[in-house]
Amino acid sequence: MPYGGLSYWMSSVDDDLTPRPALEEDLDVDVAIVGAGYTGLWTAYYLNRADPSIRVAVLEAEIAGYGASGRNGGWCSALLPQSPDGLAHRHGHDAAVAMLRAMESTVDEVGRVAAAEGIDCHYAKGGTVVLARNEAQRTRALAEVRAAKPYGLSLEWLGPKEATERVGATGVLGATYTPHCAAIHPARLVRGLARTVRRLGTALYERSPVTEIRPRTDATPAMVRTPGGTVRAEVVVRATEGYTPRLPGYRRRVVPLYSLMIATEPLPASFWDSVGFAQRETFSDFRNLIIYGQRTADDRLAFGGRGAPYHWGSAVRPSFDRVPRVHAALHADLLELFPALGDAAITHTWGGPLAAPRDWSASVGLDRRTGLAWGGGYVGDGVGTANLAGRTLADLIRGESTDLTALPWVGQRSPSWELEPLRWLGINASTLLMSSADRVEARTGRPARRAALINRLLGH
Repeated sequence: MPYGGLSYWMSSVDDDLTPRPALEEDLDVDVAIVGAGYTGLWTAYYLNRADPSIRVAVLEAEIAGYGASGRNGGWCSALLPQSPDGLAHRHGHDAAVAMLRAMESTVDEVGRVAAAEGIDCHYAKGGTVVLARNEAQRTRALAEVRAAKPYGLSLEWLGPKEATERVGATGVLGATYTPHCAAIHPARLVRGLARTVRRLGTALYERSPVTEIRPRTDATPAMVRTPGGTVRAEVVVRATEGYTPRLPGYRRRVVPLYSLMIATEPLPASFWDSVGFAQRETFSDFRNLIIYGQRTADDRLAFGGRGAPYHWGSAVRPSFDRVPRVHAALHADLLELFPALGDAAITHTWGGPLAAPRDWSASVGLDRRTGLAWGGGYVGDGVGTANLAGRTLADLIRGESTDLTALPWVGQRSPSWELEPLRWLGINASTLLMSSADRVEARTGRPARRAALINRLLGH
């Protein structure tokens, strides 16, 4: 039977998951961070490293890494939710290039810090292979390679033979390849970051759910309220990603979209000899309903994708982490990609929410007037992006003017999502239509118009 507890990552993290003490008093600090995932912990890390005298407190509702940081696909990539052309349309060509270059260097920065701090997160920079497995997917793949050239991106087209040598799935017509991605064990990274910031002096309070964030006024500092105490700070950083709608006043800021995953048992050398992944390349394909996967350091396939429903009112609950029909569909997709799996067992099934802004645009910022800062809206591309957010927030908080604080996502504001029932109807209809489009494309080989329509309606 599939494992019904933690994600594979958290169950194999080799760390004590006992919660640290909760906040049980009022505090005065320089920076209060809400959320002990990647964004919050990277922000604390770079603040600690830049100025050890800055008093930082991190408040986490569960345990460090409980959210997406301990559940994701383990792609430390240079991907952003928006396409290069989308970035250029909004910010201009040069600003888009600067943002994309910053993301490429971020992949190496994560590896550098992990090595420097002794965090064994199984970092392997093997790049990403995105397969084209029908003519419609091939058309999209070639268009993406062409679109990358004006921005100087390292994205190349692989023919069928070269693509299959890297990722030996069925029906491969070709693939795109970028070197700017590392496969990691995401829970090892986030738990290692938590230990590191504690060692550097950050206060970390777990099982301390934040019930309210209040901006600074002329009479009071910014505040964070929890059941055990209030934290007053010069700056409050909201790093809550898919759990943001739980905060009063933030219900429509992002929608929590659920992405689900499965992991196989460790697979024999004969399997890997037949399918490749010699560099632990991360992989996907050009279908409309996203899939993603990697070869883990202990020779499992960890594989995930979209398809879970959006829940009314942007609800987030542990019971939503598992949808048997979606996990079964993921298993079927994996077998279709790699029939050599045969009857290999699925040992873990899990999922969790990611955050989607209305315009599909990640952002960071600091409002000096209110003392409120934020980072997030990664739409599933947050492993690397959160590191860039943490470095940028540390510069903003310290009042530094740097190349990072000049990037175009700084201070960017996204519109609110529609009221219910419009967002429930729109998001769930789009999921069904994307799945339908994939079936049409597999049958006809022609790009499905409905997929392009949904992309335009959702703004991504």
